[in-house]
Amino acid sequence: MAQNGQMVYKSMNLFVSPEKFYLRPNDNENELLIIDRQTFHISLEVNRNQIPSIATSKLIHGIFGIVRLIAGPHLIVITKVSKIGEIYGQSVIKIDETEIIPFSRTTLHLTEDQIVYNKSYLNMIKLVLDSPYFYLSYSYDLTHTLQSLYNCGPDFMSKSLFERADKRFVWNLSLLADLYTKPELSAYCIPIMHGFITINAVTINRKLFIWTLISRRCINRAGTRLFMRGIDADGNPANYVETEQIVEYDSSQSSFVQLRGSIPLHWTQLPDLRYKPPPQLIQYANHMQSYTKHIDHLINNYGRVCLINLINHTGQEQPLEKAFKEIVTQSNNQFVRFESFDFHHECRKMRWYRLSVLMDRIDTELKEFGYFLMSADRTALCLQDGIFRTNCIDSLDRTNVVQGLIAKHCLENILKRFQIISGSDKLDDYDVFNNLYRNGWADNADICSIQYAGTGALKTDYTRTGKRLPIGVVKDGVNSLIRYYKNNFTDGFRQDAIDLFLGYYKVDENEGKVVKCPLKDRQEWKYLTLPIFFLASIAMFFFSLLIPTEHSTETLLYLLFWLAMVSTTLIGIFYYGSELADYPKLRDVKPKRQSD
Repeated sequence: MAQNGQMVYKSMNLFVSPEKFYLRPNDNENELLIIDRQTFHISLEVNRNQIPSIATSKLIHGIFGIVRLIAGPHLIVITKVSKIGEIYGQSVIKIDETEIIPFSRTTLHLTEDQIVYNKSYLNMIKLVLDSPYFYLSYSYDLTHTLQSLYNCGPDFMSKSLFERADKRFVWNLSLLADLYTKPELSAYCIPIMHGFITINAVTINRKLFIWTLISRRCINRAGTRLFMRGIDADGNPANYVETEQIVEYDSSQSSFVQLRGSIPLHWTQLPDLRYKPPPQLIQYANHMQSYTKHIDHLINNYGRVCLINLINHTGQEQPLEKAFKEIVTQSNNQFVRFESFDFHHECRKMRWYRLSVLMDRIDTELKEFGYFLMSADRTALCLQDGIFRTNCIDSLDRTNVVQGLIAKHCLENILKRFQIISGSDKLDDYDVFNNLYRNGWADNADICSIQYAGTGALKTDYTRTGKRLPIGVVKDGVNSLIRYYKNNFTDGFRQDAIDLFLGYYKVDENEGKVVKCPLKDRQEWKYLTLPIFFLASIAMFFFSLLIPTEHSTETLLYLLFWLAMVSTTLIGIFYYGSELADYPKLRDVKPKRQSD
């Protein structure tokens, strides 16, 4: 099941000459992939010593892809990797370093503006490449669950690894477009997954098994926390992640899959410098049509669906909770059940034991959905017959806590099925593995949160220890402040980077010359004056307070004046908050102000 039908090259030597790139696989030195740096032509040839002696060489571990920028195409290669473990004997690799090599040897053909814009585009690509974590396997299909691989026929399994990959989770899909359309180049095309993987060898009661956790981030509606919310017209939700828990024991394999994703309605929560801008439903969108497309996709791929909604039933989140419940009721789908649980209200004042209430409510689904189990002779003993789709407002912190509890319940059943633990045992009885399990899910929370919100997850002290600790509350406060800064002042650039990386924006090589470049600063100076006056007013207030040796009536008037200036400019800053926040430039998401 794990082997792909066609070989994928694990490593190769890249030779760079002034005219061409030559890639010679170490597994097949009689073959050369040649890329012309001037015509951009890609060909596969027999190695007849075409490589010139002046070419420089380096070992690479695969081609990430080719991205086209203003200066022309750039080749992205994988230069350093590390093995993190194996799934059914197949190596799983984390990408540690990459390199971007331009086809063009100079930028003399560019204007000064084009050089600046091209550098910004390059920085965007580097930003995504440096985000944690990208994974690959040269022989195992990381993009599919064990159950979906089991259900595939021999024709599907005979295809190349890239051709058969689940394209929802292939982050270099657009970057490899010049290669994967040519069947003869299939051995050079490696599907790369973004998300989180941990693989751990565990011994309980003298029985060794492998516990693996995989979170796959979807490329559809990918982006940052406040710029990517809700669902699109095709039924793709933001922050959509498929998480699979795998247990391997005595040549048998078990798998349990869960989903997370933004509330499947059309809604926004664009940054405007407020700490929590209110989420807003898009009134004239066809919520039912998009929701139905999303649910149909889930049913077709996973079976029955249990929607677990963890957002607040009061305050800013209340309209979304009400609208979500209404649309599920109106759709009246017999394969869908909606479970709404006000996480913050139920677990307020550190009452985390109240999560047992939610677990009791979904107990029927926990029993009926089951898990996938395959014996050593590749026979499916049971199938997972449904999916838990969990969300909170961000589908990060609260969501991860609940997913960890659901997965733990399933894992206990699997270990009992394998007779690793007895029927009366709980995972909590095994301190070493319980600690490993908690930290694995906490690491998963942190990475998923960094990829979407820019910081580590909140509430991970509970995930790691099973308790809510004061130090955890302080850490959450710090992360919340960092999130606020990044979401308001750096995420526009990060959203542009993701859109460019995934091919949702195509760079025109004439940008900055005959075509206007969207990176051209659109910030109006009238909005920049507000922060300047605000800082100046604060400085003058403290200057008036601290400098005088005696405080007179005149000094008091100065203090009141500058305090009034601070207040006035602060009001102005928040009024024009969406203008001052860092918004994407490669897509139009900024709300239109009626009058300025």
